[in-house]
Amino acid sequence: MNEMNSKTISFLLRVSPVLVGMTSLIWGTAAIAQEAPQTLAEKQAEVPAVETTKGLDVTAESEKVAQFTSVSELADPTTELSQVTSVSQLSDVQPTDWAFQALQSLVERYGCIAGYPDGTYRGNRALTRYEFAAGLNACLDQVLALVGGDEGIDPESLATIRRLQEEFAAELATLRGRVDALEARTAELEANQFSTTTKLKGEVIFALADTWGAPASGEGSAIPGIPAGDTNDDNTQTIFADRVRLTLDTSFTGKDRLRTRLQARNITSFRGGLTGTNMTRLGFDGNNGNNVELDDLYYKFPATDNVDVILAGNSVEPRDFIDVVSPIASSGSGSISRFGRLNPVLRQGDDSSGLGLNIGLGDSATLNLAYLAESEFASNPAEKNGLFNGQHAALANLVFEPSDAFKLGLSYVRYYAPGGEVNLSGSTGDAYASDPFDGVATTGNSLGAQVLFGVSDKFQVGGWYGVTFANAQGDIIDDNNDSATIMNGALQLAFPDLGGDGNLLGIVAGIPPKATRNEFSGRRVGDTSYHLEGFYRIQVSDNISVTPGAFAVFRPAYQEDNDTIVVGTIRTTFKF
Repeated sequence: MNEMNSKTISFLLRVSPVLVGMTSLIWGTAAIAQEAPQTLAEKQAEVPAVETTKGLDVTAESEKVAQFTSVSELADPTTELSQVTSVSQLSDVQPTDWAFQALQSLVERYGCIAGYPDGTYRGNRALTRYEFAAGLNACLDQVLALVGGDEGIDPESLATIRRLQEEFAAELATLRGRVDALEARTAELEANQFSTTTKLKGEVIFALADTWGAPASGEGSAIPGIPAGDTNDDNTQTIFADRVRLTLDTSFTGKDRLRTRLQARNITSFRGGLTGTNMTRLGFDGNNGNNVELDDLYYKFPATDNVDVILAGNSVEPRDFIDVVSPIASSGSGSISRFGRLNPVLRQGDDSSGLGLNIGLGDSATLNLAYLAESEFASNPAEKNGLFNGQHAALANLVFEPSDAFKLGLSYVRYYAPGGEVNLSGSTGDAYASDPFDGVATTGNSLGAQVLFGVSDKFQVGGWYGVTFANAQGDIIDDNNDSATIMNGALQLAFPDLGGDGNLLGIVAGIPPKATRNEFSGRRVGDTSYHLEGFYRIQVSDNISVTPGAFAVFRPAYQEDNDTIVVGTIRTTFKF
């Protein structure tokens, strides 16, 4: 028995170069596959990575796009590798192939090569660890069979094995060096990575902006003491300002997300005495003196397979977790105006804390439910504050997407604000639309319909209609005049990739929120304001875009006598 073991060990030591040679052959095939033009592996590498909320493993993105044979596929009898006895059985192996003689030897001498059920070898594709293990196991079985028999290895084969060992010695040494270097780099990355659970994203906006035209005045404007059309001077100067956002997305299970966003900005809003109207606001404005403040804070996690729960801690907006059905809703890369981004009824509930649910209804519909209280009130226990007595909104949003080319959103928002805090239009309409009862506590029931139709990959049509039925809740002069109706609507045209990948031409035409019915103290104006906007986003690189654009407000503040106001900007956005 000892003699047999000694012989076995001795033989294994002698034939181990066969395994070395086969390993080198396999690795060489993979290397050639990488160099071949437009191979399967290269085509798979072109598939874009799908973002995950976790995004923590340094190999995760490459694993997403790898389309190699899986364990389940190897275990499936229908894809089981088949042993071949002649290289001619492999339909895609030709005598002109660089590895033909090596394959012929391994097949016909040692029976170590397996093909796929369809009679192919697929030599120009990358090799998975499982396939390598399967091939190696087959060769080990052959070696053990040789050891157990009486045949042994003939001198010619042994000489060939030794030549293989010598020929591939340099390559094996190189591979060992590369593996050692890769292990060292991996260890360094793990030691110095930002976090094992958190992904950092950033966005920086530089904006050059100005307005042209005299500020709006008269009823409904921010300058009601001056009759409409009596202002003559342009009150704004050209500004250069910025907004910086750092977003930390943390995952503890791979399916949840804790979002913490820090923000600093100094983009003064074109409103108030500067333009006399909220209709001229930019879509990315806001000014906190560039002091770093906590912006979004919420935690999203799956309760069941089709229900996600959102716990909103600070400054959350409904669009953080619902689909607003708008192709240009992003403040950093979409519409340049506040009004042009999305239906204003979906802004009721901005800057809030509360609870949300995302419920999947099959493959083509999603229902969003939320109760949100403005963060400033939600954290204050004083009278007319807190979760239920301060400004708050209850929201239901149903989105149908029967195909990739069509999407429909239907929304309902129940809104309440105490006296002095009413804002029914999300700061996109003027006084009579935002606060129809002049500071009296107000409830609003709003309905919204949003639609998006993909005419082609290069052209999308979207738009919305919104209506709010408002009721006064405090003491007013006449109880018969305690209701109002506010309406708005818009049409959006988007041309993705126009002139280059990532570019976007956007056009918006619409009517900002307007009180169409309100007998309370005459807070209704007969004229209608119109919004017309155009912008063109130029994708300079994967991380930088430049968006010149302008929009005009005709009859601002609902007054025909007011001059048209034009707002222009060049927005440069950096993302990392």
